[in-house]
Amino acid sequence: MADPSSYRPKPGQIPDTPGVYKFRDEHRRVIYVGKAKSLRQRLASYFQDLANLHPRTRTMVTTAASVEWTVVSTEVEALQLEYSWIKEYDPRFNVKYRDDKSYPYLAVTMNEEFPRVQVMRGHKKKGVRYFGPYGHAWAIRDTVDLLLRVFPVRTCSAGVFKNAARTGRPCLLGYIGKCSAPCVGRVSPEEHRELAEEFCDFMAGRTGTYIRRQEQQMAEAAEEMEYERAARLRDDIEALKKAMEKSAVVLADATDADLIAVAEDELEAAVQIFHVRGGRVRGQRGWVTDKVEAVTTGDLVEHATQQLYGEETGDSVPKEVLVPALPDPVEPVQEWLTARRGSNVSLRIPQRGDKKALMETVQRNALQALALHKTKRASDLTTRSRALEEIAEALDLDSAPLRIECYDISHLQGDDVVASMVVFEDGLQRKSEYRRFQIKGFAGQDDVRSMHEVITRRFRRYLVEKEKTGEWTDGADTSDESPSSVAAGPEPGTDADGTPGGEVPEITFTEDDGRPKRFAYPPQLVVVDGGRPQVAAAKRALDELGIDDIAVCGLAKRLEEVWLPDDDDPVVLPRSSEGLYLLQRVRDEAHRFAITYQRAKRAKRFRSGPLDDVPGLGESRKQALIKHFGSVKKLRSATIDQICEVPGIGRKTAETIAVALAQAAPAAPAVNTATGEIMEDDEDAAPATTAGPVEEPVTAGASDERRGQET
Repeated sequence: MADPSSYRPKPGQIPDTPGVYKFRDEHRRVIYVGKAKSLRQRLASYFQDLANLHPRTRTMVTTAASVEWTVVSTEVEALQLEYSWIKEYDPRFNVKYRDDKSYPYLAVTMNEEFPRVQVMRGHKKKGVRYFGPYGHAWAIRDTVDLLLRVFPVRTCSAGVFKNAARTGRPCLLGYIGKCSAPCVGRVSPEEHRELAEEFCDFMAGRTGTYIRRQEQQMAEAAEEMEYERAARLRDDIEALKKAMEKSAVVLADATDADLIAVAEDELEAAVQIFHVRGGRVRGQRGWVTDKVEAVTTGDLVEHATQQLYGEETGDSVPKEVLVPALPDPVEPVQEWLTARRGSNVSLRIPQRGDKKALMETVQRNALQALALHKTKRASDLTTRSRALEEIAEALDLDSAPLRIECYDISHLQGDDVVASMVVFEDGLQRKSEYRRFQIKGFAGQDDVRSMHEVITRRFRRYLVEKEKTGEWTDGADTSDESPSSVAAGPEPGTDADGTPGGEVPEITFTEDDGRPKRFAYPPQLVVVDGGRPQVAAAKRALDELGIDDIAVCGLAKRLEEVWLPDDDDPVVLPRSSEGLYLLQRVRDEAHRFAITYQRAKRAKRFRSGPLDDVPGLGESRKQALIKHFGSVKKLRSATIDQICEVPGIGRKTAETIAVALAQAAPAAPAVNTATGEIMEDDEDAAPATTAGPVEEPVTAGASDERRGQET
């Protein structure tokens, strides 16, 4: 525990201007980010008598080892920089809202030639119109099914669309009138895009125009005695009205607004948001957070608006944001929202009428969400704490292992040997710190030697980071491979070195960027997937590096025995032990992560083609070649002058491609096993691209079934 006076800035060193400040721990990791109208006054409040500080603030300042700040010109810039740094550094003492689920959106891919209506989750993509979020995906599909009668927009995947275009036959929706079938040319791209625009307008709340237009067309058809057309329009109007009934009118003045309500206690807070468009509730979502810092309701509202609108622009930010309490001060937040929308945004507390009544409804939802979360988490916290205590007791550790790292080796009969490292903190997965390794020290199958190499590389990198911060002064040999050779590829959440995005006028401290490094933080416990040999290899690797303060154990699969480095007999935990269950989860997650990466490498190797052997030919030019000629077979028969016609391909490169394809043996012709017919060899009609690893869920039970061939 650090003494805040040991890193307190000197009097007069802190400027009396707006800015953003960062507290760092002893490992130079950013643990808290804050903003202030006056940096001098705000930072001075942290360096007072510890007894006068809020308990959470006291924990933060005693965990920190240094403080630094960045000066900006306005409070709005401070708000923007604070948001970007919180997103970048993920500081542990900042309020971070977490969704209790991944909410589905109704998305229209306006960035495609033929826009598609579909259900989407996760991060929003540029050029895609989103509506929602919805509580359930089936609610989106029911709504879309009703609206496709009136707006027959494409809903099929790219593969189905291309197949229909190739065969000249639309899918079933095209035959029953729920798709305009642009795949076979029934409508032009412009006509289909107009349909998609009308669909988006209707979903955005502009419903009256289309219903009145449909009613007018129905009356005209009836006057002209086109009764079948009039009946179809009547059914379309009923479908539109039925879709509108799914979201009741809550604000009679057709307001576009977001309502944010907060329910909180001393430890946690729940936030509920209702998205109202055109006076109707179009979506709902909720967050829960630990109050790891001393915050007011207004602060929670400010953090919620940052989370909601930090990545949004234009109409995605509504004209009104109704909240239970205003941030202090409110003007910078309101200016920031106005800048993101491009027009004035009102941030206020509803005082009377329908908006206040609706806010009370949102508040009740927030209270229920907090109560439900506490019911779920009480058992979860107790279970995880008991599991960590059981592990510490069984392995004779000084304290509970709050950070556990597990390693597993995977290969297919000695080929594509890889390893995985997964991280659990406080008994929960920390996926942003997962890492992957390619075994490069030798060829062939040797799990023990592979484990020794992986542990050596991981902790040698830890010593490198430790030496950078001045914590390691023994002159240990820390030369190792480059970061790119340690981790086979970037994982979601992996941070690279660099400075924070965005321009800032002045940076007072410039020592280290503070973002989480790849291998900067040591675990309290290393778990290896295997028995005594693997444990001995891991322990030997740590001993060779001079690391003696990290515990090591192994979990053998056959009898779920826990092996320790210096014991002849394993530790047997009871089958009902929460500690054993946690170790199994850690081990199975490491196996899943390793085998997923191994399969991806194997699939990439199987998908390789003759163009992969051409030196200097990247993915973009390979795709351009395939797109131009249609297949490798046609490219092989092309002349050098014809290859030069492809954009980006010069004559020297064309000659290299021709030589490489001439030396490569063509693939054997495919045979239809049902008829014995030799099928036309089209040899890689699609671009020879390589897909990244796709993580698929692998349960603990399913892991054993694959170990016969894959380990």
